[in-house]
Amino acid sequence: MSAQAFPVPALSQAGFSIPIAGYKRVYDCADVEEAMGEIKPGQNDVLRDTYEKMLKAGGNRFSVKPSSIPAMDDLYDDLPNFSEVLDDIRRQLSLCVNSRDNLELAPMLLLGDPGIGKTHFAKRVSKLLGTGFGFISMSALTAGWIIGGASSQWKNAKPGKVFETFLRGEYANPVMVVDEIDKSAADGAYDPLGALYSLLEHDTAAEFIDEFIEIPIDASDVVWIATANDARLIPEPILNRMNVYEIEAPDADAARRIAMAIYRNIREEHDWGRRFPAVPSEAVLACLADVSPREMRRLINKAFGNASLAGRDELAVGDIDDSRPLKKARIGF
Repeated sequence: MSAQAFPVPALSQAGFSIPIAGYKRVYDCADVEEAMGEIKPGQNDVLRDTYEKMLKAGGNRFSVKPSSIPAMDDLYDDLPNFSEVLDDIRRQLSLCVNSRDNLELAPMLLLGDPGIGKTHFAKRVSKLLGTGFGFISMSALTAGWIIGGASSQWKNAKPGKVFETFLRGEYANPVMVVDEIDKSAADGAYDPLGALYSLLEHDTAAEFIDEFIEIPIDASDVVWIATANDARLIPEPILNRMNVYEIEAPDADAARRIAMAIYRNIREEHDWGRRFPAVPSEAVLACLADVSPREMRRLINKAFGNASLAGRDELAVGDIDDSRPLKKARIGF
């Protein structure tokens, strides 16, 4: 399942170029046709439909690598408490740039208190790399097979999130985020993290088998990012397979920079944002720096609305209404 190189124009992503290095076969359509031929007429229409989608999509996906170390200054500025992780990503990308290897990042676990931006960071890394994105929320888990699928023999069985990301996506090396991995719990019949034992190892991931599909999938190039609040609730074999980073809450200066970045992002995402200045007042930033990044986003959105209702095109400290009782949310901003 090696990549087949061919020259094509580069894709522009986040201020730098990621050229497509070639195609990589993530599954063999001949295997799909053989498996589909074994389904008797009228039996397991869901599985047959899935096989048909696989054949229609084809087994090849783009396999990409950066042509140079990406411009990451914005990430360092917007997420200053993640500088250690960003430093490691730069080092690993540098190795890929200076070789013929495709994009490869070691699995990483982001540990820290709720609301400090772990999930947001993972999404920003996905946007930086530009190779697709899959998201698994373990706090919302209702079935132990959500990662690796369940046998098609079970009623209402479905493929897992890893396979679905490949089926719906265009890339062989997507970023897969396992959010709040410490919130998973085995129910006796299934271990929700069971599939990760093979997926986090490069060699075994190359022959990953979703229990629903029962066809080998090459998931060896997936970029894994997990988030958690408490490492004690994560099985040791999972921890041993990942680079673990303890993310501290931002200090006063870093919190101000994060508030500025969130303000700027919200403003630029909306047409009405043009009515407001590119930079809020120092008093507004100082007020926002007292709360978590997750709360910053909520308060800034609310402040824009309050300012608009008051007929103003600039935020005031009074627009930051923090009257809602604060609760610990389960998913990062």
